[in-house]
Amino acid sequence: MTADDSFGRIDDEDYPAYTMGRAAELLGTTQGFLRAIGEARLITPLRSEGGHRRYSRYQLRIAARARELVDHGTPVEAACRIIVLEDQLEEAQRINAEHHRTAQSADPTAPA
Repeated sequence: MTADDSFGRIDDEDYPAYTMGRAAELLGTTQGFLRAIGEARLITPLRSEGGHRRYSRYQLRIAARARELVDHGTPVEAACRIIVLEDQLEEAQRINAEHHRTAQSADPTAPA
């Protein structure tokens, strides 16, 4: 990878730029918490060539949501399930809105 390749990834939400230690520091949590949400399969960090966990900004946002729920008393496993369900609901709403737009464009006289 060249320096030019690395620059192109600066804005990539999915690029695994953060080590476990740095991710935990940014989130204000422990490495154990990151391992726990990994074991619950909420996020799956990529591994460096040396086998170290690496996290993307997208994964850090998910972990931050999990931490928010846990900080309010939700068990880790339940927090992970809530986040998965929130994600599924958001996707279903997006698909529903897309279908609605498609139906509207097919029949502009139909009620909204």
